[in-house]
Amino acid sequence: METKVFTEENGVYCLDCRKALWAEGNLHDKYRCIKNVIADVDFIFEDDRNIYLMEYKNASAPNAVNPSAFNPLSGGKIENVSRKFYDSLHYLMIQNKGKPKKYVYVLQYPNGDATSRRMVRNKLKERLPFQMQKKNKKLIESVEVLSIKEWNEHLIYKDYPLIKVEEYSETAAEAPDETEE
Repeated sequence: METKVFTEENGVYCLDCRKALWAEGNLHDKYRCIKNVIADVDFIFEDDRNIYLMEYKNASAPNAVNPSAFNPLSGGKIENVSRKFYDSLHYLMIQNKGKPKKYVYVLQYPNGDATSRRMVRNKLKERLPFQMQKKNKKLIESVEVLSIKEWNEHLIYKDYPLIKVEEYSETAAEAPDETEE
């Protein structure tokens, strides 16, 4: 049975993609089998209109190292996050996933707010193929940078909630698993 609930690397939150048509949460494992290391996004899922590539960073997680020093605009972090979009396109091509692509960076960190997330989004937008695709094939539709709360309240993304692992395990018994094929 294929799972569509993925736990993020800190083990604090999980992404529930049971309503998705298709979802992946372990691209790095798939690339590791060919001895290739890429900078891949954390999660990919598909609905009836789009493919969503999601990068997740929670520097406010209980086990985060030095969270107060985290700055999403420093030390090549923006370049790394943009590279994850590009590197993940290969996998989508192999999977014949040709729907429009939206990139969402869920970013949670101390002192993070809507203004700082907008600054991160603008820096990411400069490094993603928006300018180059004006005359060529469209590779990306949009980029957003959201907090966990904004993600869970978003018109579309709320169908794929980020839930604390302990809360999910409590509600999982109540909700039917729709991943059986």
